[in-house]
Amino acid sequence: MAVATSGYNERMASAGIRELKDNLSRYIRRVEAGEHVAITAHGRTVAELVPPRTGASAGGPSQFDKLVASGAIRIPIEGGDPTEGWPNIRLPKGTAAALIDEDRGDA
Repeated sequence: MAVATSGYNERMASAGIRELKDNLSRYIRRVEAGEHVAITAHGRTVAELVPPRTGASAGGPSQFDKLVASGAIRIPIEGGDPTEGWPNIRLPKGTAAALIDEDRGDA
């Protein structure tokens, strides 16, 4: 099965987790040959196997560096933790789940 994922224009092979576990060597050989493999769980892509970056691409600028260079984002003026000084709020275990259930009408 071939699927397009994450807005990529290329098609890639797809394998469920059980299929991948049963045939891992076969999929590793495909990735070594340059192929990308989407790993699915319950029909949803959860990971991608891709060849490691080598040569110029391995030492090239990161996506963050590219965004800074393009002007899409700016680096912070001041260093440090932006959440420093925020109150430390701890809720009892299960509070978030209860609020989500209540919001969905499942409570």
